[in-house]
Amino acid sequence: MVVRHSFSSNGGINSMNKWIKSHIFLVFLLPGIVLYGLFMVYPLLSALGYSLFSWDGLIREGFVGFENFRKVLTEIPYKERFWNALAHNVKFFIITFVLQTTVGLYIAVKLTQKRPGMGFFQAIYFLPYTLSMVVVGFLWLLLLNPNWGAFNQFLKLIGLEELIQPWLGQESTALITIILVNFWRWLGFPVLVFKAGLQSIPEELNEAAIIDGANSWQLFRYITLPLLKPTIAMVTIITFIWDFNAFDLVFVMQGSSGNPHYATDLLATFFYRTAFGDPTTGAAGGDTGIASAIAVLMLIIIGIASYFGIKIMQRSEVEY
Repeated sequence: MVVRHSFSSNGGINSMNKWIKSHIFLVFLLPGIVLYGLFMVYPLLSALGYSLFSWDGLIREGFVGFENFRKVLTEIPYKERFWNALAHNVKFFIITFVLQTTVGLYIAVKLTQKRPGMGFFQAIYFLPYTLSMVVVGFLWLLLLNPNWGAFNQFLKLIGLEELIQPWLGQESTALITIILVNFWRWLGFPVLVFKAGLQSIPEELNEAAIIDGANSWQLFRYITLPLLKPTIAMVTIITFIWDFNAFDLVFVMQGSSGNPHYATDLLATFFYRTAFGDPTTGAAGGDTGIASAIAVLMLIIIGIASYFGIKIMQRSEVEY
């Protein structure tokens, strides 16, 4: 009896040890899961719950269902500002996407060439990406100052005084200026990813095409670009998510004439001003229910677009 009990105990201990060894990864994942749940999942679920109630400032009142969503999408002034901000987000993304897949890919192709100094230039292009968005925003606020900013002074120095203007102080140029600053800061990331994708393409494919008489453009068009499509799709999805969550740079750099918030508003800044008060209307307090509805709509837009983007990326994968 003692022997059998000992055998049974050893078997249980061995089974427990095997389970621990096979699930040890949970120990390392647990801190990340807790932090993600605390700072991502819980706020999202809270926003969904808050959006279903009416609020008096920070005081929750009665249950209203989807009334807050109806107000955001159909009731003035929320309707105009929501669709205006959404249009700006779309413009923000499209311009950034076009620039990074042309300029960024061109730079990445050049950096893959075996020439002296390529490592130095790679570091130079990636350096702005390491800076905080708030730092970048205040830096460019100084550079673009209409009176003594270095950018306008440079235009004056090279004889282009007619181009000098308050870039962030007028509605016609404020948004595009912020987009270009964002692109300058963001450029290093797609360049680095594109370069990694280019280096993963087997050299034998290019060598075989050259033997068959392919020129540089044909190599890029029929070999490099098709094999790089999954990388481009991945960078595009990340760019879309970032651009539809963009807040800090826009908040720091919003212009100061006319109705600057309306001219440069994105969904994230619209959400912020709705939740904590709108200085353009003199409103001191915000509407938590309406703001939460905006946040949920942002989540839906980003989620749907990301889902289809991932599907497209999976279809574009090429095996070689």
